[in-house]
Formats: sequence, structure tokens, C-alpha cells
Amino acid sequence: MPVSFTRRQMLAGTAGLAAATALSPLLVTRANATPGPGELRMVAAPANPAGGAQRVFLLEGDPLGGPITTIVAEDGAPVLEKRLEDGERRVLRLMHFNDMHNHMTDMHASRGDTHRMAQMVKLVREAKAAARPNETVLFLSGGDDHTGSIFDELMGWSEEEFVVDTGYAAASAAGVDVAVLGNHEFDRGAAQLKLGIDRNAEFPVLSANVHGSAHLARDRDYAPAAVIEADGLRVGVIGLTTAVDTRVGMESDPSMAVASPVEAARNLYKAVEAVSDVVVILSHCGYGKDMHRSGKAGALREIGEGDFAIAEAIGPLSEKPVVIVGGHSHTELNADGMDPDNMVSGVLLTQAKANGAFLGDISMSLAAGQGREAWFSNVALHTIKRRDDRVSEGEDGYDDLEHDDDYDAAFEAEVMAPMIAALDTKLAEIIGEVAEDAPISTEETLATRYTGETAIANFMNDTLVKRSETFPGGRVDFALFNATGLAKGVNAGPLSFREWFDVMPYADQVEIATMTGAQIRDMLTSNARRLLRPEEVEGTDLSAFVSRGMLHFSSGIRYTAVLGASAAEARATDIMLNGRPVEEVLDKEFTMAFNTYIMLGGFSEAWNDKPIGGGVPGEVPGYDVRGLPFDNTGLVYRNELIAAIREMGTVTRAAGADLDGRFQVVA
Repeated sequence: MPVSFTRRQMLAGTAGLAAATALSPLLVTRANATPGPGELRMVAAPANPAGGAQRVFLLEGDPLGGPITTIVAEDGAPVLEKRLEDGERRVLRLMHFNDMHNHMTDMHASRGDTHRMAQMVKLVREAKAAARPNETVLFLSGGDDHTGSIFDELMGWSEEEFVVDTGYAAASAAGVDVAVLGNHEFDRGAAQLKLGIDRNAEFPVLSANVHGSAHLARDRDYAPAAVIEADGLRVGVIGLTTAVDTRVGMESDPSMAVASPVEAARNLYKAVEAVSDVVVILSHCGYGKDMHRSGKAGALREIGEGDFAIAEAIGPLSEKPVVIVGGHSHTELNADGMDPDNMVSGVLLTQAKANGAFLGDISMSLAAGQGREAWFSNVALHTIKRRDDRVSEGEDGYDDLEHDDDYDAAFEAEVMAPMIAALDTKLAEIIGEVAEDAPISTEETLATRYTGETAIANFMNDTLVKRSETFPGGRVDFALFNATGLAKGVNAGPLSFREWFDVMPYADQVEIATMTGAQIRDMLTSNARRLLRPEEVEGTDLSAFVSRGMLHFSSGIRYTAVLGASAAEARATDIMLNGRPVEEVLDKEFTMAFNTYIMLGGFSEAWNDKPIGGGVPGEVPGYDVRGLPFDNTGLVYRNELIAAIREMGTVTRAAGADLDGRFQVVA
């Protein structure tokens, strides 16, 4: 049977909400419903037929120009009657995930496939089937539905390569009612994201603070906020995207920007609350604020205006029940019930880790017309089980693993199986071999990526330099790659496309910078200050993110990091550039291959003149690479390495998968 994927565009209808003065003086009607300054236009939009919403209304307009004082609907639109009697008690159950990163089904040859989204579907459908007459169940995504698994490859890099947006297609079929734009939604560019929204998102996509894209238009492709009507209950939803880690400044979309999420929330909140019984902030901004350590961070990382700051901004404004469903920081919140630390300024914060590890569950009991009086919440996380068919019934751990009755088999067969079939050839393709003695296993990679020279990074950078002989601009002098981009290593034996994808799952292109010897020297000194120092290693989870921007370089750069008494005193010495001491080539220009993430300043990893952070004490400024002259090759970093591996056949020490002393660390 051929694989087919549905196309359904989020087209705003002309029918909207009319005046309901009993609800709010902010809601008005007029013949011309085009929003002006301080106004939002309320328009009907299709609800996901697989979801829990009966009607959806998008709130369109500019939430960044100032406070919203008026919501307008077209004159003659049907009146939205008052649906609930004062004091009528309702239960709103919000089931949610965040940072799925395309881990809907995790495939493994020996353990068996883990059906993460299908497990969630089973839980959500059971909750809906068991719901009482006064209970409403909605299903939400907290963003980053893209980037992180082999399913990314079906989205392609151009319209011609696009097969399906697997994250949005799976979420649509699962019954997701609304999603927020996360930072990784933009990894393949806004034009590619628009294809995914148009063809596969059966639900509204929200962000109040993303703006200016040449390809993705607010009020056409996404909206700042929405009102979901389900069983007479009106749920206002505001979407917020992190302003720290979203890829802006791309050559393909130079005007796209992300404004302050706090400013957007503050401008929108009262207007959304006025037309809602309860408000949900879908915040892909991270748990905490400023510098914070949680979730995927192995050390402090820059959050910026995260959920704490958002809660502090809207808490004093709120008069109705409100909750922040978070994402971005991969934080496991309220696993054992509501944690008082997660109630900030009267606003409940919750998050369900990442990669389909948990399904979040919030039950809010509220009484209509009584604002924040007499409402309460219960919070839980449902563990999504990992598959391991090697463990037999009766053995330790068997009951904690996924079995066939734990997931919705029909969803897996009807939705995921066709997408997996579309991937089969690419997944199974053997691109080469890994020699027995090559020190590039996951264990070896994770042990060294933040502390010193790492064999797989040497191989990647050296291979890219050799590969650059085929680039339009010719061979580059050097290449670099960031430690947090190295997710895994590879074991000896046949090497599949999927296994190499897991090494470097992020969607980076190759950017070529021109740098002087002096600039490289300063960059290496900054890098010496980013090392995970020996005294830090024991207290750090080396498998987690240590977001301080540690870089690895190709063999043409050799140097020693002298640690000094503190990170601020660390320095790079004995620097050799293509065999010459740096002092002899300070004014000479070299070419350096960057990955896109570092070219854009490394965001929270601070190659942008901000303090390094990531647990580095003091305000140690990072070297700013953003002013360097760059040339975008249009080439995908991972694809170039895969092509090179195919050509070489076997990844060996002689081919560069080795340690050669290019980077020394001394006290």
C-alpha cells in the first residue's frame, strides 16, 4: 500500500465571536474587524477533529505594540452565549507533553520499538472515555516537536524533499488541540516549518513573541493566542517562545526575531482572561529565569525570561485560574504531586521532561463566575515506559517496561507505521564500518567532550576539512564543532545512517568564517575558560548538557589550555596554526568551518559576548563570533560527514578517529 499523508491548512474562517457584554467590555463587534493598535481580532478556525475542542477561535493582531485593550469580531457573527451558570463547577483536565523532538517511536533492533506517542494516545483516550459529565479533557504540546530523531529526515531541507512533518502529523492524529512554537521548530528554516504547518498541523500553532519572518506570517500561519471552547468551557491559551535559543539571523530569513516573552504575556494576558474561564500559558521558555540549572542542563545555563519571570509578570494581573505548561529546559516537575516551589506568584508551573519520557496531567476544578476563588489543581506525571523485549516475564524490571497492552496499537499501525516505512531504507542503510580499535564509543565520547580532546570530534572536524576540497569556495583551513552537539558515540562494526544521526542530531549547516590569527588566539583563550575543570567533574553529570560552549577543533589547530587558579585566569598557550606559532601569523587570514549554532553566537552557550555561564563563576565574557564575515555554504554538516564516511568505507584511527595530542590541558 502506498504511503499517503493528508494536507489540511489552518484557514481562518469569517465566522467569529460577537458581543457578549456579560463576559467582558473588551469584546466588541464592528463591520471592519481588522485589528488596530491595542486590538485583537477573534476569528473562527478549524478544531482538530481528533481532539477535545468543539470550537476554536484565534486571537490575531500585534501583541508586541502595547497592552491589548479590545477584542473585535465581525459585525453579524453569531453571539457566543453565556454557557455556564455562576457557581457551576467544572473540571478541566490538561494532558500535555513537551520537547518530543520527534521521539514518537524510538526504534531499536534488539530491545524492540518503544511506542511513546502511542502510549500517550492510549492514556488520553482512556481519560476521555472515563471523563465525568462535568469534565473536559484537552491535549497540549509545549513545543519542540521537531529535531532529534531520524524522523527529521522526512521533513527534508526544501519543498522538493518534503515528505511529511512527522511531529505535527503524529500530534494531529493523536488529538493534540493546540501547540506552541519551540526554538527547534525553526532549525530547518521558517519556510520548511510553514510546509509542516500547512500540510500536517490539524491544530492551531501559537506564539505571541515570534515575529518578522519572511516565510512564516503571524495571523496566517500561527497566532499569538486562542480560545478553545469545549463542553461549554472556554480555555484561553497564550503561546510564548524562548528569546534565547531560537535561530534568528539566518541568511534565509534575516528579519525573523523573537521578542520578550514577558512583554508579550503582559500585553496579552488581561484580554485573553476576559474572554476565558481559565487561562493556559504554553511557554516554551524554560523552567527558572536568568541563569538556572534544571532538566537537560548538567550545569547552569542561560534561560533568560523563563517561566518564573512570566509567572511573576502575570500573577498579579490574574483574576481567574491560570497555569503555565512549560517546555525547553527538559525539566521534570511535580512528579510526586504538586511541589510548592512550582507555585510562583499564584501561578502553577509544570513540565513533563522531554523526548516522550512522561505525559503530564493537570486537573483543575473551578467554579464558573468565581474567578480564582474555590479552585484547586492536582498535578501528575505518567511515566512512558521503555521497551526491552530481552527482559522476560518474572525478571527484575519486567513490570516497568512497555508491553503490547501499554500502547494504542491502532494508532501505531495507522499513523506511525507508514512514516516508519518511509524511513526504512534510510534507517537501515549502512554507510560504513567502525574499526575495532577506534576510541569513539558513546562512553568515551561522553567522558571527554567537556574536559579535553575527544576522538570522535577530531574525526568529524578533520573529515570536514578534507571534505571541504569539494566546497564551492575550496578547502578551509580549520573546522570546529561544539561539545553539546555531540550526543553520542558509535561502536565498532557496521555503521548505519541512524547511528550516525544519533551522534549529531541537530540540524546544522556549514558556515565559513574568515578569521585572523589574533582572532583565533582570542577564541582559544575563551575556549580554555569553558572547560569542565578537574574539580568540577565529580559533581557533574557528564551525560547531560554543560552549556558553556566548549569547542573542538581540527588538527591544524594545536594548543595547550593552562587552567590557572580559576576559569577567569585560564588561557591558551603554545598555539600552532597549520604548523606556525600564532605569534607569527596574528594578521594572517584563515578560513574556519563553523556549524550554524555557533555561527549565530551559541545562544545560551555564549559565543556572543555574554558571560559564559554554564556554571563558570564570575562574569567571564565569552568571545563574540557574530561580527565575523561568514559565507553560508548551503551544505548540511551531518550530510557532508555521512558522504565522507561512505567514501572512506571504514572509520579508523588512520582516518582521524584518534587522539593526537592537539589539545593539552595543564594545571
